[in-house]
Amino acid sequence: MTLLRDERLAAAFDHAARSYDALVAVNPGYHAHLRRSARRLGLPGEGRGLRVLDLGCGTGASTAALAAVLPEARITAVDASAGMLEKAAGKRWPPGVTFTRAPVERLADAGVRGPYDAVFAAYLFRNVTDPDAVLATVRGLLAPGGRLGVHEYTLAGRRTDRAVWTLVCRGVVQPVAGALGDGALYRHLWRSVMEFDTAGRFADRLRTAGFEHVRRLPLPGWQTGITHTFVARRPRTERESGR
Repeated sequence: MTLLRDERLAAAFDHAARSYDALVAVNPGYHAHLRRSARRLGLPGEGRGLRVLDLGCGTGASTAALAAVLPEARITAVDASAGMLEKAAGKRWPPGVTFTRAPVERLADAGVRGPYDAVFAAYLFRNVTDPDAVLATVRGLLAPGGRLGVHEYTLAGRRTDRAVWTLVCRGVVQPVAGALGDGALYRHLWRSVMEFDTAGRFADRLRTAGFEHVRRLPLPGWQTGITHTFVARRPRTERESGR
């Protein structure tokens, strides 16, 4: 199968929105891992006075993680899928959370403009056509010294990591998703991870995009070696970035 991209991927997420929360609820540690990645941003004061952008918010799991860790922040959550965004916006949120529909490649057209103190992106980068262009956009949206947190399926590179990922997808996720009529999306999920950067390669991609203080941090449980948090910063000056 070919990977789903752009409008085809958004349409697949639209269809899957009705059952998405139920599927992720059976993933051990899914929500706790997102909160851990949000804490790894290291933002102070429960986010008081800070602007945070949640890219690819889906049905709001990443937004909820940010709101739990940073209850005083103003959080703008963005997604390209109308169905996923409708599910997210229909939940109860604190006053500082807002939702906007926009592909990450056309944020400015939807009025999403910086500077932001932090950008958080969960399960986003392996789904975009040009991750380097998106990283350039994110860098431009961040304030000098602003922080980027990426929570993503990025295999550590061992054969066992690939084997575990395939076993989970083909033995658990794909049969359930197929019964719900969302088989194409979850076949895309498996392949998108297998073909995306390893954790080391993605860390290098962040450095090449001009980010500094790049760290890659594993997550516990069955996802060790499969899912990582990446934390990085936009340099405070262009001179610091070597540009």
